[in-house]
Amino acid sequence: MRRVPPSLLRHRVRIEPYLGDGAYGPAYGAAAEHPALVSTTVRMVRSADGRAVTSTAQIIAAPGLDCPPGSRVTLPGGRVTTVIVSTGHTAPGLPVPASTEVMAE
Repeated sequence: MRRVPPSLLRHRVRIEPYLGDGAYGPAYGAAAEHPALVSTTVRMVRSADGRAVTSTAQIIAAPGLDCPPGSRVTLPGGRVTTVIVSTGHTAPGLPVPASTEVMAE
């Protein structure tokens, strides 16, 4: 399976994976930087619970990215946003690269 070429991932994003709610509010995992391709276009997307919500940042990254809904993402410009939905894309046998697509508020 081919992966999205690293040369296309021109941005760096900082991701703090959402772990769940704790006694003091949301809990996040250790922050890590990842290469990505970021688009700041306004789009309507469906959240995990089926609601139509507005996404203002779309991120393409390498497959296997740990970025569940609710995770905090710091975009290249410094804006911090929250993940709405994260999806892995694969196409075994086809000449298209595998990747992870993240839609954020």
